[in-house]
Amino acid sequence: MKALRLGTRGSLLARTQSGIIADGLRARGASVEMILVKTTGDRLSELQQPIEGKGVFTKELDEALLGGTIDLAVHSMKDLPSQLPAGLAIAAVPLREDPRDVLIARGGGTLADLPRGARVGTGSPRRSGQLRALRPDVFCVEARGNVDTRIRKLREGAWEAIVLARAGLRRLGRDAEATQIFEASDMIPAVGQGALAIVTRAGERIEPLEGLDHPDTRAAVACERTILARLEGGCRAPVAAHGIARGASLSVSAAVMSLDGAIVIRTERSGAAADAVALGEDAARELLERGAAEIVAAARAIA
Repeated sequence: MKALRLGTRGSLLARTQSGIIADGLRARGASVEMILVKTTGDRLSELQQPIEGKGVFTKELDEALLGGTIDLAVHSMKDLPSQLPAGLAIAAVPLREDPRDVLIARGGGTLADLPRGARVGTGSPRRSGQLRALRPDVFCVEARGNVDTRIRKLREGAWEAIVLARAGLRRLGRDAEATQIFEASDMIPAVGQGALAIVTRAGERIEPLEGLDHPDTRAAVACERTILARLEGGCRAPVAAHGIARGASLSVSAAVMSLDGAIVIRTERSGAAADAVALGEDAARELLERGAAEIVAAARAIA
């Protein structure tokens, strides 16, 4: 059997996530060859430069797929643009890891334990807005680089705390370093956080992938991604959405927030998992009616 060529970014987290999928494919009888593809996002991250737009982490992998040099690519779902390039499709969405955010405080403890005026490292406007809503006195400071870089800079004293995705820490075996796990009701996760997307050429069937698809995760993520698309939000938009699908039912919480946390617009929906896209459109419609577009535009102007 011809080996499936799986394209992966070079970061430790990306290689770990791709390895999880490769192991799943091998368990289903496939032969897998891992192919390293360096993306614009990787280069910017290494240089600790600002990253604009979700496509910077996927463009070169998309080109490799369309050019036929790889057969599939594994992405963090939250890195995927709302619309994939023509000719590509999400072939499978595996079971989601814990989507919640976590705090790592240099001295231990929770957000409530941080000293007044503490510096919290995060590169996410979504996290900044929600952190400031919970603790208006903290300063959210730009934090760039991969997980290892951010934790090292925290230990060196750059900030009093940082906020990261729990999913990445768990996949890297570093979950014990978290000093607080935020409940999703307090800190709504990013769209697609904790989920992986396996992208292939559209219309091309790779049979072992079908066993990796998780319908509940696919429905929840479809709802979340619809909200982000309707709000015209990107990686720098302060938009949060968290869907939970269980069989035939689906619920979603979504929010848009100002960067200072003074304004947080939230909404919730529940319905049939089969109507995931319609539920997302309905939630986005309400957020827009309540002023979400102005908040997103203001955040982009600042960023």
